[in-house]
Amino acid sequence: MMPIRYSRRRAALMANLALAPAVMAMRLPLLATEVRGDGYAGVETALAISEKVEALAEGMAAAQLSLLASAMRFWPDLMAGRDLASIIERAFDQAAHAALKPAGRRVRSNHRRLSRR
Repeated sequence: MMPIRYSRRRAALMANLALAPAVMAMRLPLLATEVRGDGYAGVETALAISEKVEALAEGMAAAQLSLLASAMRFWPDLMAGRDLASIIERAFDQAAHAALKPAGRRVRSNHRRLSRR
């Protein structure tokens, strides 16, 4: 098993994604007021759903572009003497990071927005 190498980029992404439970906890009272009819008519619900769909689409596109870039680097990396396993590991690590980055941005912005209420 390969050791996990942590970078600032990965740590920042994980810190953003760790805010997700706090965002859900801050969003629940707003969703409850929408259900009772006391709040804005479905604004928070629509915002939550649209943000998730946008983050999913952006993440899928970013992961595909990352895998395409890795495919373009495959033969030069292999001819340069890099290990096949490390090439594949780096490709999937970069694709996973690219896929999660839009969700991390949305979580961080939601935490900022909901913390001000």
